[in-house]
Amino acid sequence: MSRISGPRQGGSVETARFDIAVRLAWDWNVPINSSRPWWQHSVCYQIYVRSFADGNGDGVGDVAGIEQRLPYLADLGIDSVWITPFYTSPQLDHGYDVSDYRDVDPLFGSLADFDSMLGRAHALDIRVIVDLVPNHTSSEHPWFTAALASAPGSRERERYVFRDGSGRGGAKPPNNWRSIFGGPAWTRVDGGHVDDDGPGQWYLHLFDASQPDLNWWNPEVGDEFESILRFWLDRGVDGFRIDVAHGLYKPNDLVDKKRGDRAPMPMWDQPEVHEVYRRWHKILEEYDGQRMAVAEAWTDTPESMARYIRADELQQAFNFHWLSAKWSAAAFRDVVTETLAAVSLVDATATWVLSNHDVVRHVTRYGGGDKGLARAKAAVLMMLGLPGSAYIYQGEELGLEQVAVLPEHREDPTYFRSGEVGRDGCRVPIPWSGSEPPYGFGPGDAQPWLPQPAEWKDLTVEAQEADPDSTLHFYRKVLATRREVTTGISDEVTVLGSAPGTLALRRGDALVCIINCGSRPAKVPAEAGRLVISSGPMHGNGTLPPDTAAWFATA
Repeated sequence: MSRISGPRQGGSVETARFDIAVRLAWDWNVPINSSRPWWQHSVCYQIYVRSFADGNGDGVGDVAGIEQRLPYLADLGIDSVWITPFYTSPQLDHGYDVSDYRDVDPLFGSLADFDSMLGRAHALDIRVIVDLVPNHTSSEHPWFTAALASAPGSRERERYVFRDGSGRGGAKPPNNWRSIFGGPAWTRVDGGHVDDDGPGQWYLHLFDASQPDLNWWNPEVGDEFESILRFWLDRGVDGFRIDVAHGLYKPNDLVDKKRGDRAPMPMWDQPEVHEVYRRWHKILEEYDGQRMAVAEAWTDTPESMARYIRADELQQAFNFHWLSAKWSAAAFRDVVTETLAAVSLVDATATWVLSNHDVVRHVTRYGGGDKGLARAKAAVLMMLGLPGSAYIYQGEELGLEQVAVLPEHREDPTYFRSGEVGRDGCRVPIPWSGSEPPYGFGPGDAQPWLPQPAEWKDLTVEAQEADPDSTLHFYRKVLATRREVTTGISDEVTVLGSAPGTLALRRGDALVCIINCGSRPAKVPAEAGRLVISSGPMHGNGTLPPDTAAWFATA
């Protein structure tokens, strides 16, 4: 269990722990579990399947491509992979619009390809986590096509959130909710049902109109997803990443979102979601091999995140508060202390992540160029020194930045619904070899589904393999060092006194981690011992340069 002690900006740690305990007390009835499963301290590599590796030369990443590149991941030093949706889908949101949860989309291969990849991963001691999308289906899912062909109030419509409209003739949406991708969260169907040519009901979609939200108040929905879980567990997957885990249940009254509403919003983080995960926990426990699930739950506080990882619910939840923190020692300190205090109350471990397929890559967020890369390396070194598991997004080990994708190439539904740039820039296929696109992304010369920039010629895996000072070699060294020096050490973290603009943490009695987010060199605390690894060149006078992090062995 992770504990935090020592100085904390903005109030004592004990005050924070008491506040968190009060907020969690409404359902504090689960036993403490002190076991140490594999996932509690793993390093998981996120594979955005379209953009990782192309096995058949059509310009789109696939399952065969993943299998071919698994030795690269084993050499990198990761413990597990999370693979984004590869299920049958019209691909209007790149797989997050699922039409068949029990098959592989032909674009990505077949079930036989998946089984082969899974076996190869396990042979390399790599666990496999697959993405599950329970908040919504594709509008091409058989359930939804049946709903459109059925009358209001029918069993088929009750699987989704259909409502009559408001205003004269039901011409306005049922409420004022907005889609995450922009525009209204409601679409009106052409007719009440197949025999009605007039305007009909409205259906809810918190994302794209091609992604109708499921009605989790209907027991049939829960039963279906339990069956889907078992289908993939029976094939041997090690876990699930749960998309929009804080969604699922919407209040039956569908109350309007009011200006100035405080969290939780009426469409997010409703208490009923936790019963779903208690049921799923029991299913995971039926299978050997320590199966797990991690929630994508965009909650407002570390304590609300911790509710998802109580001992009878999910095993992990993404800690987006670290990802969202600005480049600041004070901000990082607050995230660390508040996160570790929250997870300790439910006897869980934290997760740490800097980038994923939905956010701007952190090299760019931290300023881009040499400065952004230096800060990115410092941040990941600090992150990997913390207790818990870490998630690495494909390409960050190459130091990739966000790509400015031209409008004519954009595919993110966010762009088409809102006019905003969207997420395409962090999803550009990664470069493997050669001096020009497609950079060895697949066999042949087929250009990938999103164009790669010319400046990536020096960032390919091949180029960085040949450069001992590359970002790739840095990641390999950090991951190997992490396994060597943190295995078996205490999860207790102490915040040390340190120079302005810096954060210094001691983990147990063995490791001190320091990051300098300031603009001047900073003196290393007296508690630091022998230098183990640093994210950049160190000064020889006991100081840490700006935009640099380092580990020191104290034992």
